[in-house]
Amino acid sequence: MEIIKINKVNKTYPNGVCAIHDLSLNIKKGEFVFIIGGSGSGKSTLIKMLYREEKPSSGEITLGGVNVSKLRNYNVYKLRRKIGVVFQDYKLLPKLTVYENVAFALEVTGVESRKIRSRVIEVLEQVGLKDKIKTYPDKLSGGEQQRVAIARAIVNNPKILICDEPTGNLDPVISMEIMDILEKINKESGTTILMVTHDIEIVNKMKKRVLVLKEGRLVKDYKEGTYRDEDI
Repeated sequence: MEIIKINKVNKTYPNGVCAIHDLSLNIKKGEFVFIIGGSGSGKSTLIKMLYREEKPSSGEITLGGVNVSKLRNYNVYKLRRKIGVVFQDYKLLPKLTVYENVAFALEVTGVESRKIRSRVIEVLEQVGLKDKIKTYPDKLSGGEQQRVAIARAIVNNPKILICDEPTGNLDPVISMEIMDILEKINKESGTTILMVTHDIEIVNKMKKRVLVLKEGRLVKDYKEGTYRDEDI
């Protein structure tokens, strides 16, 4: 069953730059997919259209049965409840503790406080940070901050997790620890994961599906792929 359907999508920015050209793509529920390509290949534009930070100029994007392309701005929040997003720079709230950063994602959706506590503790345990609940972000390492960001992204039980260079600021050892967490989430929760990365070692070790973008076009789709020199 496809959870993401992209049909003949184009994206041209107001300055005339065409970032995505006639892109069609299906991603099945529970897949783990890497998106790779050089600078300017359209990777960021693609994922921004998935969580509706950008709109396609033409074509159709459907996520979990929701037509993202036609979604009214005031309904975007409903889409984002189905999607978790993890960024390279963590985007944690510096004046909130680890617990509060993760809980905030539930509080804004109106979940009652007793349910919030049990769920936050559960996801922090999942990412190995149960002992850091009262710690502030500036007292955490980069790897720990990314774990908090992942916990926050999955606390709402999203169907889809989008990761934009989540290991970009981390050393190789910590990067693989983050990948182990993401793979566990994918396998245990059945969460569909899309990850943009430049990390050759991670892609080659994980042996997942690999989509290669070049100048806004999908040029390769490896079922169990590796990162090849000609792909960048």
